[in-house]
Amino acid sequence: MQRPILSLVGAGPGDPELITLKAIKAIRRADVILYDALANEELLSYAAPEAITRFVGKRYGCHALSQSEINQLIIEYTFSHGRVVRLKGGDPFVFGRAQEEIETARKHGIEIEIIPGISSALAVPATQMIPLTCRGINESFWVTTGTTQSGDISADIKLAAQSSATVIILMAMSKLASIMDIFKQYGKKETPVAIIENGTTKKEKIIIGTVNDISFRSQNAGITNPAIIVVGEVVSLHPSLIKTYLAPYQIVHEEKQA
Repeated sequence: MQRPILSLVGAGPGDPELITLKAIKAIRRADVILYDALANEELLSYAAPEAITRFVGKRYGCHALSQSEINQLIIEYTFSHGRVVRLKGGDPFVFGRAQEEIETARKHGIEIEIIPGISSALAVPATQMIPLTCRGINESFWVTTGTTQSGDISADIKLAAQSSATVIILMAMSKLASIMDIFKQYGKKETPVAIIENGTTKKEKIIIGTVNDISFRSQNAGITNPAIIVVGEVVSLHPSLIKTYLAPYQIVHEEKQA
């Protein structure tokens, strides 16, 4: 048996091709893989035939196991099998509860390896051609959770709503209307908003509106978790909002055809 090792591996935002080479190598070496609901199951095809793969279902509104139960599995499997990969959607250190699992491993003398992943907070807007920063529009961005451990709206959203930053909100669909009310309080009623469900996957769905009407649009479109909410003037750069977006290409294309 190999020495007990815990590898915290970022699975990326959903598209199975948006994973690092180092992460794939870790999956191939794993004796046990404990994977989250937001980790694409296609990635398990890299696992060795004899590897144990176990769904532990951690995402907002989906808890197959509690965090304490997952911690216990980490202890048991690392000592019984050796190398355990904890496969987490996005990046382990962006709302991935990585620190809790690191502390568990440290207490039991388990070696720890960290393999970062591409966070959905960055990748999902990017694949929709929404820049998080753009010269002349904004100079920063916030990434925040919609709800805290107690279920309340994060106080950071109130601070973010007062800035000119792009605000990316995760795990927030259940509080969408209340969160948009906070932005309205700070004069952001007409600020563009995009909500992207199942970003980077074949099931991806996007709606665009403003702080004032995005809750209605979301409800009408049936948008649910997992979804990324992007609030900020950069949303106006989405191709669907730029009427002349395809015109230059069409002109050149027609000239070549002629």
